[in-house]
Amino acid sequence: MIIRTAKDVEGTPRAASGPGWRSARLIVEQDGLGYSVHETVVLEGSELHLEYKNHFETNYCYAGEGEVVDLATGVTHALRPGTLYALDRHDAHILRATRGDLRLVCVFNPPLAGDETHDASGSYGPRE
Repeated sequence: MIIRTAKDVEGTPRAASGPGWRSARLIVEQDGLGYSVHETVVLEGSELHLEYKNHFETNYCYAGEGEVVDLATGVTHALRPGTLYALDRHDAHILRATRGDLRLVCVFNPPLAGDETHDASGSYGPRE
């Protein structure tokens, strides 16, 4: 059984961050579960341009408000506590935190190693 808190990963390679976001990678590839789980905070006013070309991601909002824009369709979806969105087609998207810090539980498949940050295209590299 694995028991871990966001505080446990502070100051380790599992605590990743970039402009406008920070993420505690609670379950990573090394844990051997076949997926990774992160607690991610997108700071109020931030806008992230993302496209996970090598991963599927599901996000559950539990605090704050924001929106996700599907760049293929131009449709904007509101995010608030209790909303889930899944990037099931490696969807290019914009993620915005509009009211308070947007707090998400994120699940990635394949799992992240834990120390990744976004490249210029808003993606994480392929698994080696």
